Amino acid sequence: MRIAIDAMGGDHAPEAIVEGTIKAAGTFPDLQFVLVGDREKLAPLVGEQSRIDILHTTEKIEGTDAPVQAVRRKKQASMVLAVQEVREGRCAAAISAGNTGALMASGLFGVGRIKGIDRPALAPTLPTIDENKGFLFLDVGANAETKPENLLQYATMGSIYAEKVMHRSNPRIGLLNIGEEPGKGNELVKKAYQLLSEAPIHFIGNVESRELLQGPADVIVADGFSGNLVLKSIEGTAMSLFGILKDTLGGSLYTKVLTGLMYGKLKNIKKRMDYSAYGGALLFGLSAPIIKVHGAAKSEAIFAAVRQAKVLVEEDVVSIIEQTIHDVDHTWLNRKI
Repeated sequence: MRIAIDAMGGDHAPEAIVEGTIKAAGTFPDLQFVLVGDREKLAPLVGEQSRIDILHTTEKIEGTDAPVQAVRRKKQASMVLAVQEVREGRCAAAISAGNTGALMASGLFGVGRIKGIDRPALAPTLPTIDENKGFLFLDVGANAETKPENLLQYATMGSIYAEKVMHRSNPRIGLLNIGEEPGKGNELVKKAYQLLSEAPIHFIGNVESRELLQGPADVIVADGFSGNLVLKSIEGTAMSLFGILKDTLGGSLYTKVLTGLMYGKLKNIKKRMDYSAYGGALLFGLSAPIIKVHGAAKSEAIFAAVRQAKVLVEEDVVSIIEQTIHDVDHTWLNRKI
């Protein structure tokens, strides 16, 4: 199995990208990799790695670039070429820590959508208080404007993923809202609630954002605007709390000694709340595995994304979603209110 990795995308590229790839190569002997980027910068970092090839390009898409225009204009950009490797069958999956909108556009133009899915969704797995549990959260930013039927499609794909990859029996599907009552929320959420209630999935109703880390559902569905706000709020809160802990526990000799005694426990807490350990965010709805890693990703996140891609390909998840969508009664999947 070959995996294409955009070596020039992200805040810590190319060093962190290469480091994570080398670790993955050492852990998974059945994998081969194509690092897409500037050979002059990558070759010294890669060294003598027989299962890591370099596809040379000096062009990259910046975080400030307009996504669609950049993909159309920069046809030799590292991200675009990584997706192209998947489209042309040389690689089974692609990973990038670059511009999210551009990766979505590259995926749409490159590998295309699953038939029956109108808009792909960006979906990371986030941690919960229950260790090794986690929940799938979609959409977290692929689509700022969403229709009720899009949320129904997200819920359907999320349910399949939770069952087949997360191994959750009869996965619980929740709808992000400002209250638990069915009548809460704006028109989008109210209509989506009705659609999800009538769909052949295990819909448990509305879930408030304050409950998410308690693990009330295996899959949480949201429009991309709200989902992105909640995701970044969770990220910011976690960073702030760890910052406060660091300042507090390092303030005196007594607290430093106490921190030393509690180091293992504190490290475990940080590890449990690190969502990058689950891998990247899959672009659900595309006809091949394309994974978006956080822009600030370091080597551990790249390694986790490779592990995630390996499972996605081995379990044939995209095909399962595609076949399930094809087999279902489209009168409810594409139903509108």
